[in-house]
Amino acid sequence: MPAELLSGAEVVDCHGRWITPGLIDCHTHLIHAGNRANEFEMRLAGATYEEVARAGGGIVSSVKSLRAASEADLVAQTLPRLDALIAEGVTTVEIKSGYGLDLDNEGKSLRAARQLAGRRPVTVRTTFLGAHALPSEANGDKDAYIDLVAGPMLAKIADEGLADAVDGFCEGIAFSPDQMARVFDAATERGLPVKLHADQLSNLGGAALAASYGALSADHLEYTDEAGAAAMAKAGTVAVVLPGAYYFIRETKKPRLDLFRKHGVKMAVATDNNPGTSPLTSLLLTMNMAATLFAMTVDECIAGVTREAARALGLQAETGTLEAGKWADLAIWDIESPAELVYRMGFNPLHARIWRGK
Repeated sequence: MPAELLSGAEVVDCHGRWITPGLIDCHTHLIHAGNRANEFEMRLAGATYEEVARAGGGIVSSVKSLRAASEADLVAQTLPRLDALIAEGVTTVEIKSGYGLDLDNEGKSLRAARQLAGRRPVTVRTTFLGAHALPSEANGDKDAYIDLVAGPMLAKIADEGLADAVDGFCEGIAFSPDQMARVFDAATERGLPVKLHADQLSNLGGAALAASYGALSADHLEYTDEAGAAAMAKAGTVAVVLPGAYYFIRETKKPRLDLFRKHGVKMAVATDNNPGTSPLTSLLLTMNMAATLFAMTVDECIAGVTREAARALGLQAETGTLEAGKWADLAIWDIESPAELVYRMGFNPLHARIWRGK
């Protein structure tokens, strides 16, 4: 290393410890208010999702709670969740909106997410997820609501610089491919990259839709078929697998990782932290779940929370690997081999975390 670069530098002796890039959680709904533990208890007692919804639960409950919270409340409630991720070596986190479902509350969510970056030494990437669910005031009119999302909501959020990307939920219980295409057209016109919750509960061609827009990522993907995988590979769209949600809702259909491997689709791993289907704040445990439930290899898991997670956020030139010119985001571990990061459950071997060289 040139001597001039070492002048004034702090030397850190890692004493033989392992160093990885700082971890990246590339899919979270970290900004939310309250929790839905009561629904979890209802489901354990045998209640169906429909029964939970009729009792006022589901996403409607999260929307109601978020709308009642102030921006300061959202920041205060989210900080402990963010701190849990940081304590395990996370240096970059993606945070979606999606529980506001109107302009004021979606904006409030994204502003709260932006605030977090000023409160903690962490990089925050924000994603506008207005097309997450249909709010009650829409009276069942999905097309009219999508007009709002793709029109004034997205325009205002883009003009204020609140979002780094645009996401949506393409599913029978949410929005159709045609409806999502309208949102993506508007995002593309605004110069915002897109992502998609795709093929989680059925195959509506969500992965292929995302790929057709050159999406940064398509996420969940339990029902993605070979055509979808091939389209993602051609577009360079990252497959983000979310084993926490698979585990928590007792899903039985696993994503076809064999198809992603066959076609060379890059794979990332994320917590999907959210109050309804994945109240998970451990990226280390998420890696173990990806290995145990989805048969990902150790190398795939570690790449999935570093290099490929950076790619899923469009940050592969800035972070995700240890290379000259990239951010000095590092995690230093008390381990004998990298496999320990995936092998252990409920144990944190982090020795130190460095963000942007500090």
